Amino acid sequence: MSFLEPSTLPLSFLSLIILSLFSIQQPSSASTQLLVPSALKVGLILDLNSLVGRIALTSIRIAVDDFYAAHPYSSTRLDLLVRDSNDVVTAASAAMELLTKHEVQAILGPQTSIESAFVAELGSKAHADRRLLGTNPSVSHSYSPYFLRTAANDATQTAAIAALVSAYGWRRVVPVYEDTKYGSALVPYLVDALDSVGAAVPYRSAIPASASDDYVSAPLYARDAARRACSSFTCGRTLPPALRAARDAGMMSAGYVWIITDGLTTLLGCDIDAATVAESMQGVLGLAPFVPKSARVNEFKRKWRRRFSEENPAADVPAAAATSNYALWAYDAAWAVAAAAERLGPVGPAYVGAGTGPTDIANLRVSSTGPELLKLLEETEFDGLGGKFRLVEGELNVTAFRVVNVIGESAREIGFWTPQHGLSRRLNRRGEGLAGVIWPGESTVEPKGWDRPTSGAVLRIAVPRPADPAYHRFRNIETDAATNRTTAGGFVIDVFEAAVRQLPYALRFEYVPADVGLYNTLVQQVANGSYDAAVADITITANRSHLVDFTLPYMASGVSMVVAVCDEQSNNFWVFIKPLKEDLWLVSAAFFVFTGVIVWSLEHRINDEFGGPPLNQLGTVFYFSLSTLVFTHTSLTSMLTVRRLKPAFESFDDLKNSGKHVGYLQKSFVKEVLLNEGFDESRLYEEALLNGSVAAVVHETPYLKLVFLKKYCSNYTMWDN
Repeated sequence: MSFLEPSTLPLSFLSLIILSLFSIQQPSSASTQLLVPSALKVGLILDLNSLVGRIALTSIRIAVDDFYAAHPYSSTRLDLLVRDSNDVVTAASAAMELLTKHEVQAILGPQTSIESAFVAELGSKAHADRRLLGTNPSVSHSYSPYFLRTAANDATQTAAIAALVSAYGWRRVVPVYEDTKYGSALVPYLVDALDSVGAAVPYRSAIPASASDDYVSAPLYARDAARRACSSFTCGRTLPPALRAARDAGMMSAGYVWIITDGLTTLLGCDIDAATVAESMQGVLGLAPFVPKSARVNEFKRKWRRRFSEENPAADVPAAAATSNYALWAYDAAWAVAAAAERLGPVGPAYVGAGTGPTDIANLRVSSTGPELLKLLEETEFDGLGGKFRLVEGELNVTAFRVVNVIGESAREIGFWTPQHGLSRRLNRRGEGLAGVIWPGESTVEPKGWDRPTSGAVLRIAVPRPADPAYHRFRNIETDAATNRTTAGGFVIDVFEAAVRQLPYALRFEYVPADVGLYNTLVQQVANGSYDAAVADITITANRSHLVDFTLPYMASGVSMVVAVCDEQSNNFWVFIKPLKEDLWLVSAAFFVFTGVIVWSLEHRINDEFGGPPLNQLGTVFYFSLSTLVFTHTSLTSMLTVRRLKPAFESFDDLKNSGKHVGYLQKSFVKEVLLNEGFDESRLYEEALLNGSVAAVVHETPYLKLVFLKKYCSNYTMWDN
């Protein structure tokens, strides 16, 4: 994962610093007609020895010509003053000369992040708008109000990178980046984006810009020695040696993942030679801002190749250079400056104010048109070659990225990413997924983001064979007789492998069947070095802890007993009188008579059912009182219908005092627990509860819950009191 900033690969690109018209607007009268357009001086600081610098220069010149061809009656015309720069000192010198001697109103460039930051500060001091094509997020409009970025901010692609990592389920990402301001500035944004999708950055690999091939190789070999190969991101001047070192270290083979940022993806087939792409970048994934195809882009491509050949007759540049993002961004930036200058109108050549400081920087004068030009540039919108040109908070609004897969000497488009729809095979479609990827090593198998190393010791992990098929769901180990391959499965194995996946390095291990009777024996074998570790449902006990180290428990353990349940329900028909004691009988009879008297006194005058002979009236009163008592005393019904279950024994003491036989699992440490509790060894049987030979089974709680009671839950219950 490297974000490397080259001087030969100027990824920070043009710092299109529009030093906002450091001059005063010329007065004009209604009777005055301008016959000659007013010149607007614009500085252009580029590394003309680099391909990107020459690409930008040609694109900017074409943009200026095209704008005034489309607007022949413009009142202003850009006057480009080109300066060569290949480091921060020459860039600063060129900027000072343009500001003090030529009093330019804008500066496009320079290319690298350090140069851009310094020139941006000069422009801010002069209250001048700067238009930069730099991508470094450390230089922004929020820090320098007169700075405008007309290229994609590097930080915008981190969400797309995180989406790729999340889509393929990679959990560890190691940034490999150039140790410069350009390379390191992106890392915090990347870490935040990865954290949002649950991916971690276990460590980083920063490579100095001047590092030798051997120096670059060292951290890559160290990573392989650490047995971890994570998804990586690379960009910058040290890219070729970094990728060659990765290839030599075997990290460009099947199972590895590399993702490059847009700074490098844009240069594929342009400033990165085909040999490097073919030898060291096969299977790499890359991101690049999406540029819509159009007839204007095709026309620009033909025009650009003709113009570039005229200006650089000795250069042999691939056709892809004409439609690279750097070429299109430079064109749109120059067009935006020309459009804003036209809306501003003619301006005078001089700055206002006079410096009184002892240095040239202190003596910089201030542009009175800077705020107005800044406002015009922020409001400028048009359909550019690179798509819709619109600045949001001083930066180019990039709404989509292409996802490419490096195959052969070029990159194949496999999909897109947008904030609204995420990753998709077609633009602005949701849920389609990316097209098929050819991964490093010409593999079509989706990498898991890390791979087991080919060197280093292999840990022997003992897995005991289960004593009973019912315990296969906990652990199981089998060896194929034909292939002699050992595989393990079950809940315990799943927990172990999930923990291994969380390690920040790859762990080499193999499962070894352990034919041991007692877990105490297995623990002893791990302690004496027969095995490196054991993976099983081993209960942590004090004696075992003296011999080996345990992981933290992954399941609550303990010892419980399973006993039969007793039904207290009685089949006696007269069970309903059981709760009725003598005093309750007397009270019930009194209420019975009282209820009858009250009802009869209220009803016999108006209700014919309570009339007639005295015996009829007495019978009606008796029937009404009895029905009232039956419907209101529902507890009697529940006693007849609900089963009342209780365990046969409610504690170990009850079980011990009962004199009954007790069962336990063969070769389990539970026998020692029962003996320590005072049970007579003659009463302990290695028998099942089902055949009735034992009154209870004492065992570890997880087994009782997940094995025995899952099958026999109706007639037995677990008691751990």
